[in-house]
Amino acid sequence: MKAFNRIFAAVIAAMAILFIAANIILSADRDSSESGRPYRVEINRLARQIETDGQADLSGCEYVTNIERYGENFLGTNSDYVILEIHGELYRFDYQTGRGDRTRLIVTVNLMLGAMAILIISVMLYIRFTILAPFKRLTDIPYELSKGNLTAPIKETKNRFFGKFIWGVDMLRENIERQKQRELELQKEKKMLLLSLSHDIKTPLSAIKLYSSALAKRLYPNEEKQRETAVSIGEKADEIESYVSKIITASREDFLSLDVENGEFYLSDLVRNIEAYYIEKLALVKTEFTVGEYNNCLLYGDLNRAVEVLQNVIENAIKYGDGKRIEILFPSDDEGVLVSIKNTGCTLDRSDLPHIFESFRRGSNSENIRGSGLGLYICRQLMHKMNGEIFAEIDGGAITVTAVFGRA
Repeated sequence: MKAFNRIFAAVIAAMAILFIAANIILSADRDSSESGRPYRVEINRLARQIETDGQADLSGCEYVTNIERYGENFLGTNSDYVILEIHGELYRFDYQTGRGDRTRLIVTVNLMLGAMAILIISVMLYIRFTILAPFKRLTDIPYELSKGNLTAPIKETKNRFFGKFIWGVDMLRENIERQKQRELELQKEKKMLLLSLSHDIKTPLSAIKLYSSALAKRLYPNEEKQRETAVSIGEKADEIESYVSKIITASREDFLSLDVENGEFYLSDLVRNIEAYYIEKLALVKTEFTVGEYNNCLLYGDLNRAVEVLQNVIENAIKYGDGKRIEILFPSDDEGVLVSIKNTGCTLDRSDLPHIFESFRRGSNSENIRGSGLGLYICRQLMHKMNGEIFAEIDGGAITVTAVFGRA
C-alpha cells in the first residue's frame, strides 16, 4: 500500500507539472504573438492603399475589421482601433488581436487537462479502495493459517474481485481444519487400537512362555503331550501374527482421508483441465505432449479427483521418463472409458510393476529421485472410490498407465 501511495503522489505531482507547463507555454505564445502586433502591419498596408487609391480592400485582412472615415459615427465603436491622418483627413481602423480565441484555447486546454486528471485520480482511488485495501486485509490470512489458526472464519465481502478468492481461502481453511480434526481422531483411534492389540497379545504370549518353559524343564515326559504343546505354541504364534497384521494394516491404510463426491462429468472437461495445465508446462521443458482423439461422453466419478489421478500419473511420467514424449490415449473398450498416459524412457524393472500401486513402495528406478511412494497408491484408492480401476504395463522402452472410468 505504501508503494501505491508513492505512485499516487507521483501521478498527482506529474499532473500538476503538466498543468503549469501547458499554461506557461500557452501564455508565452500569446505574449509573443501580441508583442509583434501583427495588426499594425495590416493597418499600415491599408493606409498606403488609401493614400494611393483612395480606398482599401478588407477581404484579405485577418485583424482589421472596419475602416471608418471621420464623421458622425467616428467615435461610436467598442472595438480596439487606431486613428491615422491621411491627406488631411482622419481614418479610424478597427481591429481585433485574437486574444479572445487565445483565452478560449487556454480555458479549453485546462478543462481537458482537468477532466483527464479527475479521471486518472478517480481510477487510482477506485483501485486503492476497491482492490488494494480489501487485498491488504487478506494478506494476514495465509500467515495465520501457517501458524495453525484455523478457527476464525474469513469474512465474506461483496467485492467481485475477491469473492471467489475469499470463498476458496475459506474452503481451504475449513478443509485444513477438517484434516486436522481427522488426524487427531485417527491418532486417537490408532492409540486405542495399539493399546487393545497390545493387551490381546499378552495372553497368547504368556501361554507361549509357559509352554516353552515347561518343555525346557521336561515337564512333559510323554511324547504325545509334547506334540500337543508344540501345536498349541504354533496356534498362539498364529494368533500373535494376526494381531501384528492388524497393526500393520492400521498403520498403512488409515493415514489418508480421501473424500470423493461421485457424480457425472464429461470426458472433454477432464481432458480440457489436463491440457490447460500441461501444454505450457511441458512446452517449457521441451517435452512433446500430444492428446489423441476421443469420443466425448459422460463419466461417473468426481471430476476434481479424476484430474488429480491423471496429474499424479503425468507428474510421474515427467519425473521418471526421459522427457521426450508424453501422450494421452483413449483405447476403445466396451465396458468403460479408458484414459492412458504413455511416456518414453521407462527404466522401471518389470518385477516392480505389480507393486507400484502399493503404499510407500518405490521402484528400483527411483534411486536419487525424491518421492514418498504414495502417488500411485492414492490414484488407485481414488479410482476404487469412483468405481474405477487403474493399471500399468510396460512395452519396450515405454510405460503406459491406464485409468478405467465407468460410464454415467
